[in-house]
Amino acid sequence: MPMKALRPCREPGCSGYAMPGSSWCAKHRREQERGRRAGQSPLYDTARWRRERALFLRAHPLCEECRRQGRIRAASQVDHIRPHEGDPGLFWDQANWQALCVACHSRKTAAEDGGFGHARRRREEDPARREAVGRELSPRG
Repeated sequence: MPMKALRPCREPGCSGYAMPGSSWCAKHRREQERGRRAGQSPLYDTARWRRERALFLRAHPLCEECRRQGRIRAASQVDHIRPHEGDPGLFWDQANWQALCVACHSRKTAAEDGGFGHARRRREEDPARREAVGRELSPRG
């Protein structure tokens, strides 16, 4: 079976060629893979996540945080209420998911990860949310 023609690497100034199915040569592909957001779980790079995320957003089209504040805004992000920290069980637990708009997700992530000058904290430390998170993650009966 004939092989597809190799394409030039997308890295500016690189004279290498990308293998079929990739946009970078072997050297720059490794660099691109390492460039994944620090601490981001490889679970986000799976077809299963893309499928589950799309289904969840279809079922939950509005931002939960905006709804709590009396606003109506379309959701485009699936947020883990409690950070999963690489734990596949918590990552795939839909009771730990909420639909958020970009602004609310960025605000929550910055507060948790210490971005925008905030001290790093876990979501459970927010007293207003601690009780709600406990209810959302409690076994359903």
